[in-house]
Amino acid sequence: MVVLTISIEDADSGIRLDRWFRRHFPTLPHGRLEKLLRSGQIRIDGARVRANKRLEAGQLVRVPPLRDRCAACKPSPKVDRQEAEAIRRCVLYRDGDTIVINKPPGLAVQGGSRLSRHLDGMLDALKFDGAERPKLVHRLDKDTSGALVLARHTKSAARLATAFRGRLVQKLYWALVVGVPAERHGSIDVSLDKKPSRGREKVTPAEDGRSALTHFYLVERAGEQAAWLALEPKTGRTHQLRAHLASIGVPIQGDGKYGGRAAFLEGNTVAPRLHLHAREISFPDARGAIVRVVAPLPEHMADTWTFFGFDPNYDANPFGGIAA
Repeated sequence: MVVLTISIEDADSGIRLDRWFRRHFPTLPHGRLEKLLRSGQIRIDGARVRANKRLEAGQLVRVPPLRDRCAACKPSPKVDRQEAEAIRRCVLYRDGDTIVINKPPGLAVQGGSRLSRHLDGMLDALKFDGAERPKLVHRLDKDTSGALVLARHTKSAARLATAFRGRLVQKLYWALVVGVPAERHGSIDVSLDKKPSRGREKVTPAEDGRSALTHFYLVERAGEQAAWLALEPKTGRTHQLRAHLASIGVPIQGDGKYGGRAAFLEGNTVAPRLHLHAREISFPDARGAIVRVVAPLPEHMADTWTFFGFDPNYDANPFGGIAA
């Protein structure tokens, strides 16, 4: 048995340390966990902590030798050749520390119930010449496409997690919405709370929910029926963009979960799929220089842009960039 160093994944960000151990070491008694914490055998980023410590993505948990099975350390599934080649074709940027891919719509980032195909299970195909398996440092919804950053090693994961927490990463999304917002540009400052919805994850506006802020800008419109919006989320809540746009009466095309029937344009001219794309991401590299990566539209959105005569090569960022 050996000492383990486990990087906290985005899916575990925000939970307490004791809950993390219940999730990944389910047979470890709480009393024993407390003893290991008091003696300093369990640490986060080298520091002693208590059981109620809230975790953040990219932090490193030191776990002493345990007889308990580690659910977080199960071997990754093998990636078949065809799937490996497909995910490598999605790479937009790669250096010694990071990889940025253009995540296809319909590909979940992490596994779950009844999900056997997901990006986390394909990461071995993106090792290239690296010694470590790439690590997830943020995520996109299954049906959202676009720029997704991966850390190529543990040190990079910790640095990127700090950048995300410190809001040093700028994300720009494109969306096609049904209807046109009342203002050409503005902000949606609506707190969101997770509510159970037939076993599926869903958020709703709530005064006592977690604060959430989104900036929007109307790039172009198709009469009164639809609009192309640029979006900048200033917080990273679950389904934030989808819930926020639905809350101001312009749901994203194809988003029946938040917009119901109103989220689908009439006729069969536009694909009934979610039209939300992580168009651009900018972040500081290890030397402090800003890396900016732009992701081309997925096929169904490119077809929609062609139908409405929108310019898919539009390169302006109405919210400005981040300085090096």
